[in-house]
Amino acid sequence: MLTKIKFEKFTAFEDLEVPFSPGLNIFVGENGTGKTHILKALYAACDITKSQKSMAEKLNKVFRPSGDQIGRLIKRSSTSSKGFVELHRRLPGARRTIRIRTAFSNHTKTPEKATESGTPKQWREDPLESVYIPVKDMMANAPGFRSLYSLRNIHFEEVYADIIDRAFLDTLKGPIDAPRKKLLNVLQKSMDGKVVTKNEEFFLKNKQGELEFTLLAEGLRKLALLWVLIQNGTLTNGSVLCWDEPETNLNPRLMKTVVEILVELQRMGVQIFLTTHDYVILKEFDLQTKPKDKILYHSLYRNQESGDIEVASTDNYLNISPNAIDDTFGGIVDREIEKSMGKLGK
Repeated sequence: MLTKIKFEKFTAFEDLEVPFSPGLNIFVGENGTGKTHILKALYAACDITKSQKSMAEKLNKVFRPSGDQIGRLIKRSSTSSKGFVELHRRLPGARRTIRIRTAFSNHTKTPEKATESGTPKQWREDPLESVYIPVKDMMANAPGFRSLYSLRNIHFEEVYADIIDRAFLDTLKGPIDAPRKKLLNVLQKSMDGKVVTKNEEFFLKNKQGELEFTLLAEGLRKLALLWVLIQNGTLTNGSVLCWDEPETNLNPRLMKTVVEILVELQRMGVQIFLTTHDYVILKEFDLQTKPKDKILYHSLYRNQESGDIEVASTDNYLNISPNAIDDTFGGIVDREIEKSMGKLGK
């Protein structure tokens, strides 16, 4: 379980520390406040426990700075500058935490020149299953993409290749447990079918036949991807899910289902990190979670005096502050009242 992340002069962050809930972590904030960067950094730290890459190498592949020069991930400065990203983690059954820190300067050109500190050996010794779902859907682009990515230096962040690899994993041995089977049934009902693969191509199979993903609505492909990750055992107790803006191209009616699945996954022991700009998604979490659920809302914002990005974390939806989503929604309601009532609405 990840317990916190720390940044110093890394991408948009001057100095930032974010505590994590062992269950749901929801990041809100205006564009440019670093929500996606947090997800990418923590996913990189999770992935290296399986790939055994260096943290710096994975960061470079996940962020893809120009010319693959890792030093460009340091917050821009006119002078020489050093920074780091650091993750803390508590191992199952252990009281103390372990950590991994990767540090480099804005002059560092290759990942090999970065330095690792903390307890990197222990970090890699205990594998952590993780998955990152990017904003752009890749299920319809799966045929041939993995071989192309491995053979050619195409400018795609590695999260796109990684999510296809996770989707193609074989299922776990033995029968599917009851909690996962329940979630699969909910998803099958919402998307009216199951997912099958043929020659690296995904299809939605139902009574009418098999519909290739290139012809399937992207919102339904999101549900299908969740189905695949639950069905093949990627999302199980102790795993980590990072999801960047799940609401993208998703009909609001399906948001209730997505949140229902995510809340249940948290109850099954999956640690979840997601970003959102959507009022419906945010409100669904408020409505569907119960006091026993473990949830933290993280509001990222810029300090008006320094311009630095800061964070305010709370376990109560009503205490999210600042809340750009709520403020914008409230502003629309005020404008609608003013338009319908004229001067009486002011």
